[in-house]
Amino acid sequence: AYIRPQRYTKEFVDRSEYFTLSFFPEQYRKQLALCGAKSGRELDKVAACGFTVAEGAGGAPYFEQAELVLVCRKRMVQPMEEALIPPEVREKWYKGDYHIMYWGEIVEALVQA
Repeated sequence: AYIRPQRYTKEFVDRSEYFTLSFFPEQYRKQLALCGAKSGRELDKVAACGFTVAEGAGGAPYFEQAELVLVCRKRMVQPMEEALIPPEVREKWYKGDYHIMYWGEIVEALVQA
């Protein structure tokens, strides 16, 4: 998983040994667009989207509305190296705020019926 350093999500991922990757059906596109446009620092996105929080292995939070959730145990965290990013990508998408890379071992896969 790749997370920019200024994202609120990073604070949560850094505090825990586990993180989740959630995959939603098409019907939640509008809610997910809101999640991508607003910070959790300024808006309770869970309430605004009508999502229900549940817990997976290690107490890792996820949303019950997701059709697939991968619960991962953090195995490695590393800042993205500038040298790995092609110059044209760096110039277009970055201002020195390179993503932090999180490697996780999948310890649980949850499939909603």
